[in-house]
Amino acid sequence: MPRQSEYKPLLYTTTVRNPERYKDFIHLLKKFDGQILTADIVEQFEREAFKCGLYRPVKRIPESAKQKWGNTSPGDFGEYALTDEETKAIFDGNDPRIHTDIAGHKEAGFERGWESRFETQFKLLKVLGFVYYNMGERIEFSETGNFLADTVSITYDDNGTVNREIVKPQNEQIAFMQAFAKQQRCNPFIRELNDNIPLILLLQVIRLLNSDPQYNNCGISYKEIPLLLFWKNNDANALYQRIKQLRKEYGYSPSPEVINDICVNEILGGFKAFKQKSVVSEYPDDFVRKMRMTGLISFRGGGRFIDINHNEDEKIDYIISTYSHYQKYEEERSYFDYMASVDKELLNIEGVVVSKNEAAIKLTEWTRVYNWDAIKVELDHLAKRTSSKDDTLKFIDAPSRLEFLTALAIKTQLPHIEVIPNFPIDDTGLPTSTAGGGIGDIECVEAPNAILVEVTMAQGRTQTMMEVWPIERHLVEFKEKYDVPSQCVFVAPSIFNDTVRQIEFVKFTNKLTIRPYKIDDFVGYLETSRTLYKKTV
Repeated sequence: MPRQSEYKPLLYTTTVRNPERYKDFIHLLKKFDGQILTADIVEQFEREAFKCGLYRPVKRIPESAKQKWGNTSPGDFGEYALTDEETKAIFDGNDPRIHTDIAGHKEAGFERGWESRFETQFKLLKVLGFVYYNMGERIEFSETGNFLADTVSITYDDNGTVNREIVKPQNEQIAFMQAFAKQQRCNPFIRELNDNIPLILLLQVIRLLNSDPQYNNCGISYKEIPLLLFWKNNDANALYQRIKQLRKEYGYSPSPEVINDICVNEILGGFKAFKQKSVVSEYPDDFVRKMRMTGLISFRGGGRFIDINHNEDEKIDYIISTYSHYQKYEEERSYFDYMASVDKELLNIEGVVVSKNEAAIKLTEWTRVYNWDAIKVELDHLAKRTSSKDDTLKFIDAPSRLEFLTALAIKTQLPHIEVIPNFPIDDTGLPTSTAGGGIGDIECVEAPNAILVEVTMAQGRTQTMMEVWPIERHLVEFKEKYDVPSQCVFVAPSIFNDTVRQIEFVKFTNKLTIRPYKIDDFVGYLETSRTLYKKTV
């Protein structure tokens, strides 16, 4: 018997917790585009995810596989590809239908076990219009799904090295902006009664709050986000008025108990209890991370407020005027086809182009927000691959965060240097993604010299194969651009031995200077040096 629809808080997914991984999962699935989804295809996909180390079950793993994954962290790619024998052993050893000590549940239309696991991995991407599938039916990629899949390249060398490269970073933002502009909560894939488009409701409420002279034009408080996630309809004005009442009674600091009571008892009517931590922290974190992927929101007040990224005002105007009033769909396929279509007009709207000079100025402004000790703490999180606790930085993906913090560290310790970040930024100067392909990450001018700074979160052989050759090319172009003595500083959580050897080869053959640093060592260098450019023999 079908489960009855009900009102719920908004939670996109708990299976793929890191949204950075969506593009990798869908890239691997692209290999099966057009094929009939069967249990065999599910097995082939899961084993492909094991092969590169993207998905790593924790039980019954062959020792040889553990060794290949040993130098990299869970959530990253493995150093070497697993063999067919190793992926088969992992697949058979982690089937919930056979091994009762492994948790597993059944998804509607999918058998318990790996089929249901596949559904949980891709259900959100299906809801967002990226890929359509059902057991026994053809796997179909949409135009936006192809955009997302083409963001990355995952290949294997003859010696089994896994190579993963971001080739079109702008595609990820395009895909998610198009999807979230349309995504309806009351869609036929999700049994919810809540009736709104979360992104549009967020943008409309922010605009109402910003137009209210009582407030300081900084958007919606993070503590107020739960009200939006529990809100039953698309009445942005009613939500705005409820937030006004909340602010009148409690200012900008309502207690978790107050927020929980409003969401669970007042909005939903108290028919079901929710964990308070989920209401005030876990659900808002998940939502803000997803909305940040659109490039349409910025942070104000040290992460206390979520606001509109005014560099994208024209896109926001178009989204609100085009999608605020929407047709509802009863059939999954018709809803998917609506979600899957690319809005060419939205695609062609250009955001405000931030000049290199303005980007450098905004970076300097951030040195007054984060002092040197705070920057060191955040870089240490990246070095150790631990999560940031900062209310703003925790919502920025690790590769983009490393570019931003490295630029910030240089400007903080060596303020005489002109630091020009190449990553795209919002209206506050925070990165919306990493620097695009074909250009270096950060350009530094320390007259009469110039330094190109390249950073990566890549480890192992992936670092050697996917970073050194592009860096060499970028440095050659950088030298030609500035026509002064130039060198490159390369920063990563760890420096692989083969990377060092490859850099030495580049230095010997092309007379190019690339200086590799572990994050910790680069922090130490900045604390003790008065210059970034280093004379070499």
